[in-house]
Amino acid sequence: MDTSNSFYPDLYSLNDAQFEDIAMQVFHLQVENNPVYGDYVRRLGVDPDSVSGLAEIPFMPISFFKRHLIKTGAWQPETVFSSSGTTGAVTSRHAIRDLKFYLSHSVRCFEHFFGDIRDYHFLALLPSYLEREGSSLVAMMDHFVKMSGSPYSGFYLHNVEQLLHDVETLRQSDKKTVLWGVSFALLDLAERYSPDLGHCIVFETGGMKGRRRELTRSALHAALTNSLRVDRIFSEYGMTELLSQAYTRGGNWFECPPWMRVIARDITDPFEKGLLNQTGGINVIDLANFHSVAFIETEDIGKVRDDGAFEILGRLDNSDVRGCNLLVE
Repeated sequence: MDTSNSFYPDLYSLNDAQFEDIAMQVFHLQVENNPVYGDYVRRLGVDPDSVSGLAEIPFMPISFFKRHLIKTGAWQPETVFSSSGTTGAVTSRHAIRDLKFYLSHSVRCFEHFFGDIRDYHFLALLPSYLEREGSSLVAMMDHFVKMSGSPYSGFYLHNVEQLLHDVETLRQSDKKTVLWGVSFALLDLAERYSPDLGHCIVFETGGMKGRRRELTRSALHAALTNSLRVDRIFSEYGMTELLSQAYTRGGNWFECPPWMRVIARDITDPFEKGLLNQTGGINVIDLANFHSVAFIETEDIGKVRDDGAFEILGRLDNSDVRGCNLLVE
């Protein structure tokens, strides 16, 4: 693999065996060509040449994205995504070599679970994201809006009345209507208007952003399904530091696309990995993070099932409130 050009692994025809083979290639390449990750691995006392399987790969703490611009190889970022955070907090930065790849890859992630993006209208209610710069979610949603080809697709900042008008107009549309909202904005919409969105697919993301008291995902979904008159709420698991997204099909369990894998670690011993059906810290392998780092130790707590699906239960006590879809259990 040559990091001097725009080569990416073939992510879209992976089986389980190929995943491990490519992950191992990416690990060895990143150890040698990513100064931050390589230094971290060696400071752990790990000999990269002795690592022979996924269980032995060290995962880099996600907090490193706050202190370093993480790059594999020598290149200039086309853009830099930044995370949201509380006022005055140090936020993560993710250098993006190829913005076009991130956007097309996000479409691939969505379509893996939900089919052709042109079959949807995308109505985005993301006030906290639109009010700052550098949001990977806004970049993704803007691309979805354009790719959908729908004149109704778009962002709604404070114009909720127009949103409700457009939702009603689309009730008879042949396309499916997606309402994608940050959690606190969806709750505000539900409590103030209690609209009938039974014909919509509602995605929640982003938590409360300090605007409201945090809820468990189950409590949030119960409130939204009742007030918005939908039978289930969908969720997206994405963050500034990842180029891939996982999704639920309603409920609490996220599924990964084939190029992403979640592994649970022991909370008191991060080197004990592979926990199944028990609470642990969440590690993510995202092979799309080819030009940054593909092996990330997050600050999320959750469970991983035997089939690879995972549930997010909350955050580690010493972690800050960030911009991905995490609620407190």
